[in-house]
Amino acid sequence: MTNLQNYESDDVLCYLSACDILDAFQRGILKPSRLLEALIRRIELFNPIINALADMYYEEAREAAQNANTAYQNGTAEGALFGLPVLIKDAQRVKGKRTTFGSLLFLDAPLDVASDPMVERLQAAGAIILGRTTTPEFCISGVCRSNAWGNTVNPHNPAFGTGGSSGGSGAALAAGFAPIATGTDIGGSIRIPSSCCGGVGFKPPHGRNPDGPPANFDRYNHCGPMARTIGDLSLVQSVVSGAHPKDHDSLRDPVTYPTTERDMRGSKIAYSLDLGYCMVDREVKENTLKALDVFRTLGAEIKKVALPWTSKVDQAALHWYNTMHFLRQTADAAKHHPEKITNYTLACAQGLSTTTINDVSKSWETQHEMYQSFGPLMENYDFFICPTTNIPAVSAEHDPTASDFSIEGVVVDAEYGWVQTHQFNMLHNCPVMAVPSGKATTGIPTGIQIVGRTFDDVGVFGAAFAYEKAQSGWYTKKSEQPNFGQID
Repeated sequence: MTNLQNYESDDVLCYLSACDILDAFQRGILKPSRLLEALIRRIELFNPIINALADMYYEEAREAAQNANTAYQNGTAEGALFGLPVLIKDAQRVKGKRTTFGSLLFLDAPLDVASDPMVERLQAAGAIILGRTTTPEFCISGVCRSNAWGNTVNPHNPAFGTGGSSGGSGAALAAGFAPIATGTDIGGSIRIPSSCCGGVGFKPPHGRNPDGPPANFDRYNHCGPMARTIGDLSLVQSVVSGAHPKDHDSLRDPVTYPTTERDMRGSKIAYSLDLGYCMVDREVKENTLKALDVFRTLGAEIKKVALPWTSKVDQAALHWYNTMHFLRQTADAAKHHPEKITNYTLACAQGLSTTTINDVSKSWETQHEMYQSFGPLMENYDFFICPTTNIPAVSAEHDPTASDFSIEGVVVDAEYGWVQTHQFNMLHNCPVMAVPSGKATTGIPTGIQIVGRTFDDVGVFGAAFAYEKAQSGWYTKKSEQPNFGQID
């Protein structure tokens, strides 16, 4: 628990964990309104630099915080997240608010008549929605730039991007705008910005966290929490997971999420730096190996393994995205409003014309083939670890449609070639946790993914807790917090 006298400092308040905040509320040593005003001041100071937020709900949040003050004082506060400010990705519906999906086409859309299940549960637990975080148009890209909200940049070095599509959430957490933010992940959209921004993010098995239509129909799709600590992820997962009557894909078996580390002695961890075919930056490799050394010191057995995967995995994923997720939105937008949409949305729409039903069938075949190697591998290992991204982050002006993007001198796909995440959307029932592995010389964080056996959320959380404890956490010192490009 942070020293009590430090609660007068905005810098301290804005980097408190959700668990510490709620404890302080309960003990009466911190008022929800005091925390909220500190967060608002920080947003007003630094959001003009990084552009992580879309709509903000200051006045509603202030009213809710004052009500929370009274409830805690009277002993009537109820809910696991009561009075806690959270940020919601601008791709998840919030009752009574607009959801723009990062597109000019939805700026004047009708207000949502209901919250998506994950958001609904956060609200029911007493969380205060402070605002919405930015996303690329229709959540299509691994960059976080849109015509609706502009370009979101990395707080650790604004010359670089945040990753996407939950880039606003990743940047906002790193910047100290809230302790919790939400994300959605169909190709790494929780894990990429978590790693690029030095936070933690969890992709649950499909159906663990209920979702709204049409995302809940897509097995590649997952909604989940993003934070700065594993404890906060566990807290939120305990609130939002479980069967929901409006989501037929939601899993009925409940999970009790751990709140402490797993004993890693004797655990077996397989790893790969490149999944068998990816080009990977030198600093990412070095930091991944250092992270593996941490697990080794905890008593885990570490072994490098070879996967028989090839670049056809990326092509299979692309065909799935084209036909199952982006088809309707991009095709309609390109046909009727080409002048309002981004270049990457136009490129996606154009790519649809070359995708056939046979391509989709082949994507199913590839997914099956992938698990024929990965499933038997995981019978012999407790966890699998690999980098989250193949470079620390792309530049702030990165073009995901470029034909000349390269890593270590080798030209790779500008959208899929710099990440190792969509592969585990294809293996959709494997839980995956993104955690920091270090920093590059640019100041940009790097990250690894802890991949578990299908539905072994508990194991992944236990391993992540152990790793976090061994690292003494992240964002716990002023030196670990971003400087927004300012000279020290």
